Parts: sequence; structure tokens; C-alpha cells
Amino acid sequence: MSELSADGEPAADSAGITVTIGATVPTGFEHTAAEEVKEKICVDAKISKDRGRIYFPITTDKLVQVHRLRSVDNLFVVVEEYDHYQFKESKEETLAELQQLASKLPWNDALDVWKLNRTFKKKKSHRRGANKSKAKPDVDGQDAAEVENEQEGVPEALSEDASNCDGIDQAETSTPDQEDQPPEGKVTKFRVTCSRAGDKHSFSSNEAARDFGGAVQEHFQWKADMTKFDIEVLLNIHNEEVVIGIALTEESLHRRNISHFGPTTLRSTLCYGMLRLCKPQPSDIILDPMCGTGAIPLEGAIEFRNAFYMAGDNNDMAVNRTANNVFHFQKQQADKGSSFGLPIDTVRWDLCSLPMRTSSVDIIITDMPFGKRMGSRKKNWDLYPSCLREMARVIRPGSGKAVLLTQDKKCFTKALSRMGGLWKKVHTVWVNVGGLHAGVFLLKRTAAVFGQTPEDVYVPQADRSSHKEEKDSSEVS
Repeated sequence: MSELSADGEPAADSAGITVTIGATVPTGFEHTAAEEVKEKICVDAKISKDRGRIYFPITTDKLVQVHRLRSVDNLFVVVEEYDHYQFKESKEETLAELQQLASKLPWNDALDVWKLNRTFKKKKSHRRGANKSKAKPDVDGQDAAEVENEQEGVPEALSEDASNCDGIDQAETSTPDQEDQPPEGKVTKFRVTCSRAGDKHSFSSNEAARDFGGAVQEHFQWKADMTKFDIEVLLNIHNEEVVIGIALTEESLHRRNISHFGPTTLRSTLCYGMLRLCKPQPSDIILDPMCGTGAIPLEGAIEFRNAFYMAGDNNDMAVNRTANNVFHFQKQQADKGSSFGLPIDTVRWDLCSLPMRTSSVDIIITDMPFGKRMGSRKKNWDLYPSCLREMARVIRPGSGKAVLLTQDKKCFTKALSRMGGLWKKVHTVWVNVGGLHAGVFLLKRTAAVFGQTPEDVYVPQADRSSHKEEKDSSEVS
């Protein structure tokens, strides 16, 4: 048992401790996150069987760098992990074993890291419209949390990727308001959050969190508090894999960059994963023709600042949101004494007739309309072929790349099959976006000269002359 000081914090010196850090990442981009960890922390990351999680070892002097990773959502320090935990057949035996487990775990190092982490972790921000968990009585009279994804104005942001999969339930997963630190002389407050995936368990998340939390309370003599806690103990169960940890983030690290939200704002961590797929190089011209709030070009300009970004949309409100987000971020940097600007231009345009010269763009990366919150499935059948054709015109033949996110896979695949002479599909990453199963498609532009391929026959005869005139006039400009 870890010795605690009077204020409830670990008393040991945390310098030089080696621990395992767990991180939740956008589902489908686990390998991308592992690559970033290898590149920036110089350690190998293990990808969990439970999608959307990676684990990697660090020494505590690397903790600040861990918080600067761009591909991770939430961080926790691992207390103990079991790859093949043998659950008992009956619910009563399993829950009794979980209670006994609490006193046997090696808590010391994890609690020391939690103490060190408090000095520089990202504090929870307060935004209007946040959904908070509500306590409701369980059948046994215990308190359990009602699960609600904490969207905070970001409808396509997924709070828990696994929560929409079959055989999964979640207990107490939204992030509450926390005090900066427990008042001196007060008992440490805590809560246990259980995330369970699998259909062969005899217990629910609420039952596991309740019984394991009661044993933790008895072991440490901490006070249980579901909203204003100091320590959040995590109990992650995925089939036979069990991981116990202590949370190191109050709110997801994807909540950055954006101050003006739209109806389909992407998580910044997902934007980073998409950008890494296309490997931006210095001096690249990168285009987001359907920028929405500018989440993708903003993340790119911050992390890959040697490229230049063009962000556009056909909606005035979207263009204004992007411009406001760029301005807000630059103002924040100026307030901190930084003078560098962001290499981003914003413009209102028609996606099917871009005011760009032919073969002038290196990379196109965008979130296409899913046909749910924005646009419609019917309109996508006309939009997708037209936009793929116009993207093929402005991008450089032979070397240009496109990274496109869409949930309308049937429509996109059909449109792409008509572009066989202009685009080649290189790779697909399947992701979970706001509970929707979507695909991130990495395409490469072939060397075919635009205007000399059979794909032009798919342009309606009535539209072909006007489309050509618009392109010619844009090239002259």
C-alpha cells in the first residue's frame, strides 16, 4: 500500500520511475499513434486487443512529452494488466475476486506518477452544451452513472469508440468537473470507471465498478465522490484482457485548436491521423476543399508547418468559422509571446469548380459529406463523382495524394470505380466517427493527363461545356 501524506498524495519521490502509459486513440489509427510514440518518445508501443488503445513504457522525465502527443485522446498510467484473466463462472465469485484484487495491486508507482502529473496536465475547460453524467440508483441501491457521450458542441466526436459496438456497455465514462487538488488535510476523493467489452461476462460495468470501487475505498480509506473526485481509477475489461489504471487527463487531448464549432467538427486527433497518412513534405500545397470549421488545415499548420494550406467551403458560415478558428489560435499564441503565423488561407468556392490551376496541388485531405448531418445520400451520388474529377484536375499527376473521409462507402466506391484512370486506391483505414462506421481512403493520382481519359464521359452532356468554361476561366486567373 502506498504511503500517503496528510493531503492524500503519494509521499514518494517520483523521479526515475519507469511505468507503462495507456492511451486511447481514434479507432483505426492505433498504428499511426504507435508510430508517433516511436518517433517522439523513442519507445515501442503495444497495440491493445481492445481497439482504440495502445500501451508504451516511459520514465517520468518523459511525461511532459507524452502530453504533447497529437494522436492520443486520453492518458492513464497502468497499475497492472492481465492478458488472460480467468473470470469465475458465477457473478458473485467474479465480483468477490475483483474486491480481493484491489488490495493486491502494486499501486505505489502509479500513484507517484499521478502526483507528478498534476503539475502540468491539461485542465478541463468549460463549454456550453456539455452533457454530464447523471447518477441514478442501481437495482441494489448503489449509485451508478448514466452514460452520455460528452460531445460539447462536436457532434461527430466520439467520447468512447467502443461504446457503440456489440456486446459493450460502459459505466461512468463522461468527464466530471474536478478540483485542482484536494484541500490540505482533507481525505482524497476518488471514483472507479469501468469500461467493459465482450459478451461472455456474467457481470455489468456498473457492478464491476461498484464492487471494485468499494474494495479500493476500504483499502485506501478514500472517500467516494462521483463528480468532484481527485483520482479516477480505471477498470478496462476487454474479453479476457483486464487493465487497471489511474487517469492522467481530465479531458480528452483532442479538445484543442477549435473554438468555433460546426455541426460536423472532426476531432483533432483524427485530423492528425489523416494528415500522417499522406506524409506532408516541406513546401507542399495542401487543400481542404470542404473545410467545415478548418479542423484539418489547423492541425496540419500547427504540426506540419512547413507546408501551405488552402481551406475552402461553399458555405459562408463554414468559411467564417475556419477564419475565426485560425484567428483565435493565433491570438492565443500571441498572448503567450509567440509571433509565428499559420500558413493557411481561407476562401469560399464551389467544390466542383475550384479556382485553382490544373496540377497545382500536392495533397487533398477532407471530410466529405456523410449524407446524414450534412447533405444527403441522394445528393452524394452526383457530388462524389464531380468532386473526385475536379480533385483529379487540380492535383499533380503521378505524385499527388488524397485522403478522404466518408461514411457513404457505397457511393464513394462506385464513384471511385468510374475514376479508375485518374485515381488509384492505396490504403483504407476504418474508423468510428460519432458512432458511424466510416472509411479514410488514401488515394494516389495516376500519371494520366486530365481531360484525356474515358472518365470524362461521365460528365452530363448538358454540364460539360459550362464545366469546361469554368475551369478555363479559373486557370486564366
